[in-house]
Amino acid sequence: MNSKKYILLGYVGSGDITESDVKKLTHINIAFGGLHSDGTVSGADHDKVKKIPLMKQWNPDIKVLLSFVGAPGEGNSFSICSADPGLRKKTAENMAKLCMETGLDGIDLDWEFPCVPSNGCDTTPADRDNFTLLCREIRNALDRLPGERKMLTVAAGADVYYVHCTDLPALAEILDHICLMTYDLKCGFHALAGHHTALYCNVGDVFRNSCDQALTLFNNAGVPRNKLLMGCAFYSRKWTEIQDRNHGLLQICKYGGGYGPDYGELSTEYVNKQGFVRYWDDEAKAPYLFDGSTFLSYDDPQSLKLKAEYVKEKGYAGLFYWEHKCDKTRVLLDTLHHNLFD
Repeated sequence: MNSKKYILLGYVGSGDITESDVKKLTHINIAFGGLHSDGTVSGADHDKVKKIPLMKQWNPDIKVLLSFVGAPGEGNSFSICSADPGLRKKTAENMAKLCMETGLDGIDLDWEFPCVPSNGCDTTPADRDNFTLLCREIRNALDRLPGERKMLTVAAGADVYYVHCTDLPALAEILDHICLMTYDLKCGFHALAGHHTALYCNVGDVFRNSCDQALTLFNNAGVPRNKLLMGCAFYSRKWTEIQDRNHGLLQICKYGGGYGPDYGELSTEYVNKQGFVRYWDDEAKAPYLFDGSTFLSYDDPQSLKLKAEYVKEKGYAGLFYWEHKCDKTRVLLDTLHHNLFD
């Protein structure tokens, strides 16, 4: 059982994870398993799933979950499976069976856009209530397993749409916690250069969003603070061909914000190098880089320290990050661990 007061969770995909890493974390979400449109699941062959026994040796208190996305090329399998009682039952039984066979401590569902067709998936307004039914079916299947109770969590889009596209009060009763994805707050949907994971909003931002705003929104919508995790970004977002005004911040662009370099590359190749100047936005509590035409938004030790302090002051469950492989220096993980637990 985790003896620490707060949760520090890392999404871990294809990158390496060491004994030192595992000892600093309380939870790991392996990315990803696949939910298929017929209710079957995949992911038992993931190299990190196979590494669970070793990770448990390194840190007996670690909780390891498998995070599920819809299997590629099969339509919106979450929408399909949640809409049918038989498929809900099959999905739940297969996920519970996978937990037993692999030693997983639970399941994480990464259905970020229920009801939302703009993400390129077929959706329906019925996704809202069907998602609750699917989560309840999975919770019941996990509860029937022998031994220690298994966890059920979700990753949630950190904006108003998710509050309206899900039944958050009902989900909060079922789930152990929600990983609130307080990154990509500015992304490919936004042709405005700005912070993608800022702690607070800029007064002059016409597309207002921030970690603070999203956490407050979900809490007010019925999710207790002790079930909400703030998300941190180990990668950057990038906007190009920007007017050289206000150091690029909050400037209209020709294109949305694509993915920029991971933090490991940023810290060695971009920060105050190649013409990029690091700026600190004390209003948003966020760093950014600008070279006269390209704007990069990211988290760094200064912003992560403030996020950890915020979580502790406000009484939220903890912090998580996407994604582990993005910082080979381990500076960001060390910063989170130190400021959350020391």
